[in-house]
Amino acid sequence: MKIKNNVILEANGLFHIYDSKAEDGNVVALRGIHVAIVEGEAVAVVGPSGSGKSTLLKSLGGLMKPSAGNVSLAGKRMTRLTGKELVELRQKTISFIFQDSNLLPHMNALDNVAQPLRHQGIIPRVARAKAQELLDKLGVGERSRGLPEQLSGGEQQRVAIARALITDPKIILADEPTGALDPITSREVLKLFADLNKEFGVAFLLVTHNREVASFCNRSLELREGRFVAQHGNDVDISDLSESRELIIDDTGTVTLPPDVLLKVGGPGRFEIPINEKDKIHLERVENEKIEINTSKILTLAPICPACFHKYSDLQTQLCPDCGSSRPMVESNN
Repeated sequence: MKIKNNVILEANGLFHIYDSKAEDGNVVALRGIHVAIVEGEAVAVVGPSGSGKSTLLKSLGGLMKPSAGNVSLAGKRMTRLTGKELVELRQKTISFIFQDSNLLPHMNALDNVAQPLRHQGIIPRVARAKAQELLDKLGVGERSRGLPEQLSGGEQQRVAIARALITDPKIILADEPTGALDPITSREVLKLFADLNKEFGVAFLLVTHNREVASFCNRSLELREGRFVAQHGNDVDISDLSESRELIIDDTGTVTLPPDVLLKVGGPGRFEIPINEKDKIHLERVENEKIEINTSKILTLAPICPACFHKYSDLQTQLCPDCGSSRPMVESNN
């Protein structure tokens, strides 16, 4: 399937409204979202709780029909497909990974991974052979006969990743994929994502609150109240999004200032535009207030344990040999 301009997933003018009988009225979860993801790209969506991240993921994955706007997957507009056509397109193009892995509890790891192929009519022997191959590749081949309750959190997530890969998807949508994992297992899963992205060219769209997950991606999109307000490079700091922020102006000319930016410029008001030319715009409040944004940061493993102050001599050690604490990631001074 040839995809125009290598865009694998695209949304235009996406709105979603939840009906509500509450006094405040209906809830607008998405407000005119525009986004395009190319083949092999890894993109993170970051933002506070309630900003619309999960609704966006469901809408982009065809699990929920938006109130307005359109979503195209592999060059086909999903909002125009029948239910059967949509299922077939998703099976060939897209896979999902969730925070709790969502494995079927009554099936062992092997059958969980093989299930998507069985839904496509592939005979059990062929489906299980491919499932075993993927489990071996992800380092859990010896656990293929184990039920989900017999697997560790990291093993369950590896099984979920194998299940997502078995249909050879062009893009994987993941909702907080490391949210239920410890820091070491989380890094192992992220390394798997990076390897899959590099080896197979699989694109990723990750919803996350985790700075390490966002740092794995090529870019991060900041979502606030249902609208993308800024873009960040792969050095995004979730705890301080202003450090690498690039504000977004959408196709309608709308720009929404994130709360911290609005605070820094002194709140709402009237602004002049003393400079307005190609690729450059300069906003200046009548009272001459301005904003400055600092440059990027790089994350590395901490040189000292924050719990017992052990000094690490091995650059790759993940656990403190003295107290057993997980070694955190910190900002590099270089």
